[in-house]
Amino acid sequence: MKHVKDIRKRFANPSFPVFKASELRTMGVGKKYSKRLLHLLLSKGEIARITRGIYTFHDDVTVVGFAFQPFYYGLEDALRIRRLSLQGTNPLVLTARNVRMGVRQFKGRNYVVYRVRKEHFFGYSLVKYGDFWIPVSDIEKTIIDMIYFDNGIRDELWPGLIKSMNIKNLNRYLKRYKPKFRERVLAEVGKMKGVKLPKSRSGR
Repeated sequence: MKHVKDIRKRFANPSFPVFKASELRTMGVGKKYSKRLLHLLLSKGEIARITRGIYTFHDDVTVVGFAFQPFYYGLEDALRIRRLSLQGTNPLVLTARNVRMGVRQFKGRNYVVYRVRKEHFFGYSLVKYGDFWIPVSDIEKTIIDMIYFDNGIRDELWPGLIKSMNIKNLNRYLKRYKPKFRERVLAEVGKMKGVKLPKSRSGR
């Protein structure tokens, strides 16, 4: 069919982890015809639908987060990506979008979507993972998020976290949260022997 080769050429590469159905129209494909093309590619198994209006040519579950931009991979998934945890985990997508939270599936693999308040959407950087550059929360934000979402930080993870974290960054991040939560995080981190923490201050 017309346009199929052009669609493959543009979107079947790591530069486009996902693509929107509306992007086909920027290539001169009409709305009705784009639906036919997407149906064809879906039926042939060339593409997969991640969420409404967003598709991918890739089989790697790593691409699912890009369907929920802005996003970052976080919690224990971030620790796995940053090689601070050896435990396998489903992809954990943290997004600032107002979407349904919970477990979803992509090609038989589970992944979990969490919503993050816009004022708490920070503390991540791009990491090369497989064929893709993906946003991943840094150590300090990962600790905060794991406590915020009551994920629990296993005892065996703390030594690596303490060694890798920057206390000043942690305290700076915590200024964006309410005092009660700041104290909770500092208390959790402070349980670790030999960790000296600056006093929490109000304000940004």
